[in-house]
Amino acid sequence: MNMTLKTHIRFLLAALLLLCGASVHAQQEPAFNHYWDMEPQFNPAAAGRSDQLSINAAYMTHPMGYEDAGGTMYAGADMAFQIGRTRHGVGATFQNDEIGLFSHKRFALQYSYHFRLFGGVMSLGAEADMLAESFKGSKADLADGAGSDPAIPTSDVTGSKIDASAGIFFHRKQWYAGIGVQHLTAPTVLLGERHQITYKPIYNFTAGYNIKMRSPLLTIVPSVMMRYDGTDFRADFTGRLVYRHENKRLYAGATYAPQHSATLFIGGTFHGIDISYAYEANTSGIELGAGNHGLLISYRMPLNLQKRGKNLHKSVRYL
Repeated sequence: MNMTLKTHIRFLLAALLLLCGASVHAQQEPAFNHYWDMEPQFNPAAAGRSDQLSINAAYMTHPMGYEDAGGTMYAGADMAFQIGRTRHGVGATFQNDEIGLFSHKRFALQYSYHFRLFGGVMSLGAEADMLAESFKGSKADLADGAGSDPAIPTSDVTGSKIDASAGIFFHRKQWYAGIGVQHLTAPTVLLGERHQITYKPIYNFTAGYNIKMRSPLLTIVPSVMMRYDGTDFRADFTGRLVYRHENKRLYAGATYAPQHSATLFIGGTFHGIDISYAYEANTSGIELGAGNHGLLISYRMPLNLQKRGKNLHKSVRYL
């Protein structure tokens, strides 16, 4: 009897995690299409680098064409504040990644300290994370006979663990760069009594630059995002063309990740809210040709930091 595609996916996911109760190294955190506008998602040092209260919400589907493929949701907010003549940043994020019977949640609180250096501003950031994992064994619909395998639970199992992240961020005039590390403690999350997931540290590097055009209304913004977990490497190279006039902003661009995917996106500001849509098509692997959709909604509220002291800097927002 042939298994359906749905059954194939569920069986492979279950076997990956639960074979004989062995420890499994989890895949790296999801690579969002809009990484360039949600830096605190992967680097706590970016919290508070703008003089505005920044609120982001993003959703990215997993490759289309698979039943129960799931998706990843992210929500975060960060802001800066003054204590005397020193500048600080705080932030909070929540992320929920679901695929098949698995769910990975991450709650985070962030702090960053900002100071002048080399004509720009350097920030150092730290993050406390709570990881929550779950596997819905009660909803498993496996092949005939697979349900009797003791390595695959037929009940729901959950587990949680404290983790940490850290990073540095530097920006000067029209450019920025940052380095961060997630899963700094390489945590192992126990699922029930027999199974566990181990996370490897993920190192990331990001950078971008605002290139002014002859027309003051247009800006080209190249950026890059690189991730490495000791085994897998991914680099995203992005180019955006931004049109800005008064409070109006429109942009379009593309991202290419060698051996992974190609992405097109478009966005703009509507009634004070930034909205952007992206479509990513995989260019290699078993998901060749499959694509996913990404949506980002951002809102920024000006903050008057001068009420408590002199601003440390005038932040340049990378369009």
